[in-house]
Amino acid sequence: MAVPRHRFSAWDGSQDPLGSDVEALFDRLSEDLFHGWDFESALRRLLEKGWRDGRGKRLAGMDEMLDKLSRRRQTQLERFNLDSVFEDMREKLDRVISQERRGIQERLDQAPGEGRRVLERVAEQRSRQLNELPAEPGGAIRGLRDYEFMDSRAEAAFQRLLDEIRRNVVDSYFKEMTQSMQAMTGEEMSGLREMARDLNALLRRKLDGASEPELQRGYEAFLQRWGGLFPNAPAGFEDFVGQLMSQMARMDSLLQSLSPEMRAEMESVIGSVFNDPELQDTLAELAGTLDQLSPRARLGSRHRFFGEQDVSLEEAMGLMDRLQSIEEAEGDLRGVLRGEGLDEQALARLRQLLGDDAARSLGEMRQLMEELEGRGLVELGPEGTRLTARGMRKIGQKALGDLFARLRRDRFGEHDLTRLGHGGDRGDDSKGYEFGDPFDLDVQRTVMNAVTREAEGARQGPTGPLPGRDGRGVAPRASSRRVPRLHPEDFEIHQTESLTRSATVLMLDMSRSMPLRGYFYAAKKMALALDTLIRSQYPRDALTVVGFSDLARVVPSSALPQLTVNEYVYGTNFQHALMLARRILGRSHAENKQVIIVSDGEPTAHMEGGRPVFSYPPLPETLVKTLIEVRRCTLERIVINTFMLESNRQLVRFVDQMTRLNRGRAFFVSPESLGDYVLVDYVRSRPRAAA
Repeated sequence: MAVPRHRFSAWDGSQDPLGSDVEALFDRLSEDLFHGWDFESALRRLLEKGWRDGRGKRLAGMDEMLDKLSRRRQTQLERFNLDSVFEDMREKLDRVISQERRGIQERLDQAPGEGRRVLERVAEQRSRQLNELPAEPGGAIRGLRDYEFMDSRAEAAFQRLLDEIRRNVVDSYFKEMTQSMQAMTGEEMSGLREMARDLNALLRRKLDGASEPELQRGYEAFLQRWGGLFPNAPAGFEDFVGQLMSQMARMDSLLQSLSPEMRAEMESVIGSVFNDPELQDTLAELAGTLDQLSPRARLGSRHRFFGEQDVSLEEAMGLMDRLQSIEEAEGDLRGVLRGEGLDEQALARLRQLLGDDAARSLGEMRQLMEELEGRGLVELGPEGTRLTARGMRKIGQKALGDLFARLRRDRFGEHDLTRLGHGGDRGDDSKGYEFGDPFDLDVQRTVMNAVTREAEGARQGPTGPLPGRDGRGVAPRASSRRVPRLHPEDFEIHQTESLTRSATVLMLDMSRSMPLRGYFYAAKKMALALDTLIRSQYPRDALTVVGFSDLARVVPSSALPQLTVNEYVYGTNFQHALMLARRILGRSHAENKQVIIVSDGEPTAHMEGGRPVFSYPPLPETLVKTLIEVRRCTLERIVINTFMLESNRQLVRFVDQMTRLNRGRAFFVSPESLGDYVLVDYVRSRPRAAA
């Protein structure tokens, strides 16, 4: 068997164990955003459905885990029933009574002649008491507590039954306390009462709105006195309260799941076992206070059992414990969907319920999300996980990169230069300095000009070449050490591209037909790519995105990744969008202004009295008012370029009217090539001014 070998190296900052996984995960989120999801929904969908990376590694989603937990719960409900909770208790009570009757008879059989008559009277009294015991367990236990046993074995069996019931009840309140209070003597019962009173007082302070530091100090004082009863109590008060709620939810769930008659019987049993009304009142108050503090309607849940397997009280409490664990695991998973973290206890619970694979998937998913946060792509706020500015830029870069990948063979991105001049981006070439040029000196070429000039002058000399030692007319070594003198004709300056600023409004159709036809994905991805292109390559240019359906609105650049459509809004209001675009460009001082329209249909809405009017087929006045806005844009020297995703006859006619009025250009493209056309057209048509 081959022994695996591993090689280790010191950390140098280049290793990235989660790099490819994090990139793939973010790419998956980005694709969902391109399809019109907002980030919260995309993240929730990823967590719900799970994820498989490019290498085939699969991380299970929350839906799958929640479904497994639901099936586990259903298995428990279909297997057990609670009708027999008291049957085991009744059988044990019957055995206690039977043993007592046998013990009485044995005492009578062994008694001597004179003492037998006295013993017979005592036995008759005891038998009458046993015969008069109520049939229900609570009444029988109460009667036997006041009964003076004649058989020690029966008395010991009854005490064991009391301890068992007491343990199950106390365990539902204070799980760790039962080991230290097994026998529950009178003194210990008194201590339990006092401890419960102190705890009630502390919980009431929380209910009354005491501050967290104050509650924590009170909790620490509580542990100083009663910490021996809680050997594994958490350090924080809130964690302790959560632990109490979880434990008490089991008893509450059992009581809710019993029939009203059985619930009354259970309360009777509890009262008869403790035989301490003050303690019962204190515990009831504790349960009520925790119920008020619980974020849920009630601490526990009602379960409907319809199986055939009987359970005892102890088994019923264990069953409630398992169901409670399932509920807590479900709460943990839903918390992850809300952006909450998972502690190690929650992971251990999920591992126990769902196995190692589920816990591994959840742990790795959590690690990936933490890595996204660590890289500054997302951040956890009061309202959940959201994109940061850096994350938004990365999504735009992905959109741009995806489109560039399609155009790489065309060497997309080069600019045709109109004329060389100054005031723009520095080029690779230089030119001789002329009066009036900015003195952007190319030092290297200037010095080389001086060196070349002096070298040529040295070779020519006043009457001819000066022979060197090698006979080739090279200047002597001493002259090469001289610092060259600069003459005006030596100066060269960098050549720069003379640029004009462009202001663009991207009109993005967000009407109902766009997502229904599957076009919104391409439009949103193109908008993100164009925004990223302009911000990264042409920072002097300005881009404003206007989304329009029945009305138009400006979409901030920061909101582009979250952009979604309302599928229930009808109307494509070109008129309002052009009005808004014209106002935006009117405030710009850019030399070149243009509107880029991306749509899949002709105008179906216009403004009347400040409100949109929708009609399909379009009203004549809708087309007229839209073309009036086109004409106004033309008069203000705003170029309108149209990219249409459909090409029916009526639409072609409308677009032709727009282009004839504005002298812009129109493209009828497929959604797959929309981004290619828009980006290429933007770069190629971007004007450059003379220097």
